[in-house]
Amino acid sequence: MNMNFGILADGIKALFTAEYAPMMIMWIIGGTLIFLAIKFEMEPTLLLPMGFGAILVNLPFSGAASTIQHLFSIGIEGHELFPLILFIGIGAMIDFEPLLTNPKLMLFGAAAQFGIFFTLCLSALVGFNLNDAASIAIIGAADGPTSIFVAQQLNSNYLSAIMVAAYSYMALVPLVQPPIIKLCTTKKERQIKMTYKGKKVTKLTKILFPIIVTIIVGLVAPTALALIGFLMFGNLIRECGVLNSLSETAQKVLANLVTIFLGITIASQMTASAFLKVETLVIIGLGLVAFIFDTFAGVMLAKFMNLFSKEKINPMIGAAGISAFPMSARVVHKMGLKEDSSNFLLMHSIGVNVSGQIASVIAGGLLLTIVQSMI
Repeated sequence: MNMNFGILADGIKALFTAEYAPMMIMWIIGGTLIFLAIKFEMEPTLLLPMGFGAILVNLPFSGAASTIQHLFSIGIEGHELFPLILFIGIGAMIDFEPLLTNPKLMLFGAAAQFGIFFTLCLSALVGFNLNDAASIAIIGAADGPTSIFVAQQLNSNYLSAIMVAAYSYMALVPLVQPPIIKLCTTKKERQIKMTYKGKKVTKLTKILFPIIVTIIVGLVAPTALALIGFLMFGNLIRECGVLNSLSETAQKVLANLVTIFLGITIASQMTASAFLKVETLVIIGLGLVAFIFDTFAGVMLAKFMNLFSKEKINPMIGAAGISAFPMSARVVHKMGLKEDSSNFLLMHSIGVNVSGQIASVIAGGLLLTIVQSMI
């Protein structure tokens, strides 16, 4: 009893020393993530465990950091197990039918990766080595699993900041994207109505699509094969029609469970000594730049296509080309309804959003190929 009281007294005393002030800052950061998760429902399944984990690993005399670090070693370090398993769940959630009915939507997914390569150059210019610059640039994919995979493969020195930035921007899509979209478009453009033809996509097409995409990506960007393969396997489970219970499990139980573990695991890298650096702020800033230019490029491609197209495209759907599925598609849909209550853009924005999911994985694979060929 006396020994426990002594430990408690030491812990309280530690809080009032300059040495432990950084830990208290991390408590505030953790508390902020929890607040955003609960108050604004921003990716609560991820931000809440991340926030709580950040507090947990920054308690003085706590053994939690080493325990969670062990989980990090199993789930992320070396094999990227958690991101790959999570991609099975994401693939099972995705319906590619809106994209298959209008394949040209894939162009917006490709355009919305521009910010990644722009930020790669910018990160290198401000002094990051090529491995770290590529790892920072992939934050623009707004895809946590891809960001983790690329940063881990390239042995980035800033894994914790990259992971937190990637998932934070995914959660902040409803706050970050609307101002950029409004800045790039006129009210008249935002009110453009698009008809959804809803062509029937055969079951065979839906089954062949994930298989063909996997083969093509394996030939074009083999370093992205693990991610795209797990994503498309999840989608094949959904579309095959004989594994409905497995598909439901992947979409709900598996995806949610892995997301919780992933959030706690990411927190293992949020110790004060690793996180509270000037570089962290720079990385978060560069991630925002990538995010902004991805959104900008998608919108501007739609505006450019409207110069030559008879059937006008609402430029807002181009912003859904980032990989934050399905948040970005919902943001575009809500903005369309706000401009005109009879303007339904959901199916178009979903088609662009799922194309962005594929494009972001391919972009990650291309980054790995480029960097590894230059080393």
